[in-house]
Amino acid sequence: MTDWSSKTVEQLKIELRSRGLGVSGNKSILVERLAMSEKKSEILEAEISSDGKNASNGALRRGLANLYKRKSNQVPAKAIFLASIMIIGTAGGGIIFGEGIAKWAKGSPEYVIIDFDSNQSRAYAQGLVALGDPQWGGRLSGTVEEENAAQSIKTNFSNSGLPSILDEFEVPLYYMGSQFDLMICQPGNLGGILGGPTPCSLADIDRDETEFIHTQDYVVQGYSGSLNIPASSNVEVFDLGMGNESEDWASAGNGIGIVWLMDGMDGEPGTESNTVLMQRAQLNSLRGLITVNSRQNCDDLVQGDCVPFSKSLDITQFSEKPYNIGFVMVSRSVGETIVEQVVNGDGMLQFQVDVDNQQEGYIHVPCGIIEGSSDDLIIIGAHHDTVYNGQGAIDNTAGTATVMEMARQMALVESELGEPKMTIYFCTWGGEEEGLWGSKEWVKKYQSELQENLRLYINLDMNHVDLERNSGLTFQGNSKSDVSHIEGIVAKFSSKHPELASKYPINIRYLDSEEMPYNSDHAPFVYEVYGDEGADTEYGMAMLCYGSGSSEYHTYLDNMDRFNEESLSVSGMIYGSLVRHLAWN
Repeated sequence: MTDWSSKTVEQLKIELRSRGLGVSGNKSILVERLAMSEKKSEILEAEISSDGKNASNGALRRGLANLYKRKSNQVPAKAIFLASIMIIGTAGGGIIFGEGIAKWAKGSPEYVIIDFDSNQSRAYAQGLVALGDPQWGGRLSGTVEEENAAQSIKTNFSNSGLPSILDEFEVPLYYMGSQFDLMICQPGNLGGILGGPTPCSLADIDRDETEFIHTQDYVVQGYSGSLNIPASSNVEVFDLGMGNESEDWASAGNGIGIVWLMDGMDGEPGTESNTVLMQRAQLNSLRGLITVNSRQNCDDLVQGDCVPFSKSLDITQFSEKPYNIGFVMVSRSVGETIVEQVVNGDGMLQFQVDVDNQQEGYIHVPCGIIEGSSDDLIIIGAHHDTVYNGQGAIDNTAGTATVMEMARQMALVESELGEPKMTIYFCTWGGEEEGLWGSKEWVKKYQSELQENLRLYINLDMNHVDLERNSGLTFQGNSKSDVSHIEGIVAKFSSKHPELASKYPINIRYLDSEEMPYNSDHAPFVYEVYGDEGADTEYGMAMLCYGSGSSEYHTYLDNMDRFNEESLSVSGMIYGSLVRHLAWN
C-alpha cells in the first residue's frame, strides 16, 4: 500500500482529483481518503483476479470480461475501457492511475464563459468612490467611510439575491487629524539682525515662505506619529542618502532625516521598507522622517517629477508604537528643494503631522454566500479599503466592483443551474492597506472550517488595465489543476471574445506555494490557514490577478478619470467561469 503520509498536501490533492474524490480537509483526512480508495481498488482487483496475484494476463482479462458481463448494465463503456487499461497496467507491474488518464476519462472539460456587465461594475465603483472622505477621497480603515463601504457592499450582495453577513474586527489602526504642514522659510532681513526677532518667527515680517501642498507634494505614511516643528525652532535636517544601515543615523538624533527611495545598483540593495526606516528613526531618536520618491511613477504622472505615495509599515514589529515621530513622503522635486535650501542652505523647515497611531479601531468584512450541497468552499475576495489620500479607484475599488458583479452573475447562474456542489463566498476586506488585517482576522476566526473545507481562494487586487499603459493581465497561483483550468478557460474566452483577448494580453503562471507573494489578501489563505511554517507546512490554494499600467498607485491621482471598466470583464469572466466549472461540474 502506498505511503500517502509521505506525500505533500498538494500531491495528495492532485491524486484525489485524479480519482474524482473530494479534496477538502486537512492532511490526515486526505491521507485517510486515499487509503480507503486504495483499499477499494484492491478489492476490485481481487474480485477480477480470482486466481490470485500470480494469475496470467489471459486470466486477468477473462476475469475482467466476466465482471463486466455481470455489471454491464450499470457501468458505462468508457469506464469499462478505462478499467481495462488499469488492469493491463497491473499485469505489467503497476497500476496506471494518474492525472493524465483521469483527464482522458473525463474528456476535455467543457468550459462555459459567464457573462459580465462592465457598465454595472462601473456603477458599483462609482457608488463606492462616492462614499469616500469629503476632503481627501479615501476609505481609510477604521473610518466611517470604510464602514459605510462595507455596509453598501453587503446591501448589494443582498440585492443580488445572496444571503450576506458582516464581520467586524478590532485591530491596531491610525487616525488622521486635521493639522498638516510642510513649509520652507527663508529668514528675512529683520531676523538676521542681532537682537532682532527670531528668524522665521511671526515677528520676522519680511521672511519668505514656500508652502507645499498636502497629498500632492507630500503624503503621510501609514502609522506615522505626530509632531509639530515650527520653522523658527530651526531643527536640523540631515540627508541620510538611501537610509541603509551604513548611513550615520545617530547624527540625526533629535533632528529630521531625509531618505531617498532608490533601487540598488551593481547588486547592492535598494532603499529598505518603511518598517525598517521607522525602526532606525526610533532607535536613533529622530523627531521626523522624510522619504523622497525618486524611483516610482517618475515622469508618468507629472513631467520631470515623481509623485509621492502613501505606504504603510508593519506596526506589529514595534514594541512601542512611534507616537512622536512624524513620517511623510515628498515628491522628488520637493526633496531636492529641501536639500538645496535647508540642508545646504539657510532655509528652515516647518513640519507638522497630526496622526494618532495609538488606538485600536474596527474594520469590516462583508460576505455574500451561495450555499452548495457540500461544505467544500470557494472564496472570491478583494479589499474595499484604500489609502487616505485618494479615491483608490484602481486600488482597489476596481477589484471590489469586480467581486460585486461576479456575485451578481453567479446568482443568475444559480437560478439557472440550481444548487452548486460547492459553497461560494464573495468577501471584501477592510484593513488591507494597514497590513492585511481583514483577511488575517477572518482566516483566524474561521480557521478550523477553512482547514476542513477550503478548496480555492481567488484574489482580485488591482485587476485593472490602463488603456494607454496596457501590458495586459497576469493570472497566477499555486494550484496546478486550477492553472490548467485557467489555460483552458482562456482559450475558450479568446474564442468567444477575440476582441478582448487581443486587446488585453493574458499571461498565465504557476508558482510553487513558497513563491506566492505576501502582498495582498490571498497571503493569509495560502500561509496561515494551516498554521506556522515548518518542514510539514501545508499551504492553501489561491489564484490571483494583476492588471497593468496603474502608475497612479496610492497617489491623489488614483481617481475615476482613468477608470477602464472594460478591463475588469477579463478577470471577471475568466475567474467567474472557473468558479462555475468547479462549483457546478
